[in-house]
Amino acid sequence: MFKKAQFSILHGFWLLIFAYSCLLMAEITFRYRGFSLDANFLMIKQTEIEELWWYRYVFYVHVCTAIFALPAGFTQFNTYLLNKYPRVHRSIGYLYVFAILVFAAPSGLLIGSAANGGLTSIIAFELLGLGWFYFTWRAVRLASQRKFDKHRDFMIRSFALTCSALTLRFWKLALVYLFQPNPMDLYQIIAWLGWIPNLLLAEFIIYQKNHKL
Repeated sequence: MFKKAQFSILHGFWLLIFAYSCLLMAEITFRYRGFSLDANFLMIKQTEIEELWWYRYVFYVHVCTAIFALPAGFTQFNTYLLNKYPRVHRSIGYLYVFAILVFAAPSGLLIGSAANGGLTSIIAFELLGLGWFYFTWRAVRLASQRKFDKHRDFMIRSFALTCSALTLRFWKLALVYLFQPNPMDLYQIIAWLGWIPNLLLAEFIIYQKNHKL
């Protein structure tokens, strides 16, 4: 009973952290509501906006669709929803994979090719985009083959990369607060820190799940 209460408290704590993080992401996304070319992050991307005709459009496609993946992906791990309302689970899952495979991941790959921090950052963001697309696509394929255990494994990997939108910003805040690094050095670091620890944690969770005694 005590362990169950501890688990519930811990589960509730992480749920609150995730909900708060999603609210912060929604607030950041809301800043782009006017589709301005100098809003927030775009203030330091004026060179790309002037030299790459597609950048502004692709950026807003990414911003406006990636935000749906966070709450949609989170609900996919709710066993109550899965068991009690499987149609709702599937419908939200379709929204998640559609947003990623059609819009968020492809647009992320494009804007990643013009990432701050040079080649080091570009490679990191391109690998992130490719991994995000592949893991999500594999999860869909496995679900269609009714291999639901493996489907869940790839959904965990996919959602770990979805959460890079959150962890990248937390790493940025922490590193700026602690070390005040050069902006370009910072981008090169968080481009990797934003998703590699997430993926390692996902692999640990998958390993624990698949090796329960």
